[in-house]
Amino acid sequence: VMGVLRHVVCAMSGGVDSSVSALLLKRMGYHVTGVFMKNWDSQDERGVCSSERDCEDAYKVCKMLDMPFHQVTYVKEYWHEVFSNLLREYEQGRTPNPDIMCNKHIKFKHFYHYALNTLGADAMATGHYARTSQEDEEVFQQKHVPPPRTLFRDRFEIRKPVRLYQGADRFKDQTFFLSQISQDALRHTIFPLAGLTKDFVKKIAAEAGFQHVLKKKEYYFISVSNLLQYIEPKPGNLVSIEDGKIMGQHQGWFTLTLGQRARIGGQVDPWFVVDKDITTGDVFVGPTTNHPALFRDTLQTDRFHWIAEDPPVELVRTQMMECHFCFNNRMPLTPCTVTLNLDGSVWVMLKEPIRALTPGQFAVLYKGDECLGSGKIVHLGPTIFTLQKGQNCMSRPPKDTEPAFAV
Repeated sequence: VMGVLRHVVCAMSGGVDSSVSALLLKRMGYHVTGVFMKNWDSQDERGVCSSERDCEDAYKVCKMLDMPFHQVTYVKEYWHEVFSNLLREYEQGRTPNPDIMCNKHIKFKHFYHYALNTLGADAMATGHYARTSQEDEEVFQQKHVPPPRTLFRDRFEIRKPVRLYQGADRFKDQTFFLSQISQDALRHTIFPLAGLTKDFVKKIAAEAGFQHVLKKKEYYFISVSNLLQYIEPKPGNLVSIEDGKIMGQHQGWFTLTLGQRARIGGQVDPWFVVDKDITTGDVFVGPTTNHPALFRDTLQTDRFHWIAEDPPVELVRTQMMECHFCFNNRMPLTPCTVTLNLDGSVWVMLKEPIRALTPGQFAVLYKGDECLGSGKIVHLGPTIFTLQKGQNCMSRPPKDTEPAFAV
């Protein structure tokens, strides 16, 4: 007997991944509604009305698939919950991640509630390359329970947490961007691209006649130049980390990220940003791309967000756990040891030092192919350069009673 027709709301961006996701859901026999989210006011985009075109492209796909289409606007929510937060981070000398924040606050919060509560869907779907521990059928069995008002969940309500795993296409894996989403949203989400590679997704799109989405470039929707309209530039000195010599001027340190090349006039060799002092406005630079002042092997996060809600059992039991770490989606995973602090933050000790660890970025942890969650990097351990200097001080004979180096 044919059961109830399951209703799935698919987030459509006008790109190839979400278009193919909608097509696959339709092929699985679900009743699918496509929804385009507008998060940014095009008028601010200095003449580039990209969201208008994306919306049009998403609508075209829905028409081709004979699917209902809606548009929702989260411009106000995006401004208050994502963008103003980005500005605050930049002003404090940190480099935030808009994509992780947008998924956390917009797609897997406001949009998720819209899909299930307003449109009455049984599940939502996105075009992310990721998978979960649930079969689609299990997603539909989940009761939509509003989050508890109290701090503690009812201890009789034993729910097996839904896990987040890397998708089949390891090169395109997007669990990094999903590392802050709620357990509640995850248990109601289907990722149709879980088992597919990007190449195969493009093939499906071509066969379905989605030419208009295939030719598009994928872009990030917030550029630094967009941000600069909203931040007061604070110029300052570029200072050599080696000898403290002033090498030149910069236009404002929030435009400079750790590890990037610094433009210094009159220098034959490239110099790189290794540190910032936000009280003085000085930006420290080092003379090589792999300068030891760019490498560190310890960091601390703020309160860590565990996808399964509770930290892993072995971490709670032994206070320590071996796993893997990354802080941007283009880097390979690095082995590390993690310790859990009483306030819910974690210390991450890396097997080997990593270049340009950046405050404000997210430390994302993996155990095998499971994404455990993430925490914002708030403190960094000393650089290799600092440690080497310390060792040099230690190896010199002490002058009278002077301390070797100030702590």
